Amino acid sequence: MKIKIVDFHVHFVKSGRWHPWVMDWWKRLNPDDFGLVENFTREAFIRYLEESGVEFAVILPERAPQTTCDITTEEVLDFCRGEMRLIPFSNVNINISTYPHRELEEHIKMGVKGLKMHPVHERFSPLDKRCYPLYYICEKSGIPVMFHTGTSIFPGACNSFGDPKLIDEIASDFPELRIVMSHGGRGFWYKDAQFIARIRKNVYIDISGLPPHRLLDYFPELERLKSKFVFGTDWPGASIRKSIEAFMALPISGAAKEAVLRENALKILDV
Repeated sequence: MKIKIVDFHVHFVKSGRWHPWVMDWWKRLNPDDFGLVENFTREAFIRYLEESGVEFAVILPERAPQTTCDITTEEVLDFCRGEMRLIPFSNVNINISTYPHRELEEHIKMGVKGLKMHPVHERFSPLDKRCYPLYYICEKSGIPVMFHTGTSIFPGACNSFGDPKLIDEIASDFPELRIVMSHGGRGFWYKDAQFIARIRKNVYIDISGLPPHRLLDYFPELERLKSKFVFGTDWPGASIRKSIEAFMALPISGAAKEAVLRENALKILDV
C-alpha cells in the first residue's frame, strides 16, 4: 500500500538555538537522525523526507526561550520559501508579542498556512482573552490552529495548560475554526481528547510524539473516527521513517491509514 504522506508536526532545527536538555532528549529518542539534526540543512532534510515517503511536512516555529528554544516564524518562512513540500506555520507567544494579532496578520501576509499555539511551553492558558483575536483571525482567514495538548517533561513547562478540555470551549466559540490537538492529550488526557474530537466537527488530533504501536490503546476508536486523526512525528523527537513503518503495521483498515496519513491533513490545510 503506497500512500503519499503528510507529516503534520515537524520542528525547525537550528544549531545552538535549542536548550541542551532538548537536544539530549532528541538524541536519546532518535539517535539515527541526530547527525542530520547537528548538520541541519534544507537540502538534506528534503532528501530525508523523500527517502521516508513524505510529500508534505508542516514546519513549526516555537518561541519558548525559557523552556525549549526561540525559533521565530520568520526563520521558518525563510526555510520553507520556494519549496512546495514544506508548509510553514506561525507561532505567536502572547507573553512575548506586544501586538499578537498584528504579528499573526503579518505572518499570514507572508505566507503561513496555520498557527501553532504552545500554551505548555509558552506558559499561558489557551482561554486567555489575548488569544481570542488570533482565533478569530484564523477562522476568518481559513487557516487551522494547532494546540499542544498534553504534558511536557522540559523545565519550565506548565502542564495544566495542556488539558484538551480547554480546547473544547474554543471549538464551541469558533465553530468554523479548524483545530488540531497535537499529541492527543499525551500523558493524562487521551480519552478526553478523543471525546472532544468526536463531538466537535472542527476538532482533530495529531498523533505526533506518541509511539505508534500504542495508538489503539490510547485511542480505541481510531478506526471509527478515522476522519478525525492526522499523522505527525514530532521530528526530530522520532524517526519519520520508523514512525511510518510502525503506523502502517497497525491492525486498522487501509482506508483508515490513508485518511490519517494523508487525506485528513490535506483537508485541514486546504491544499
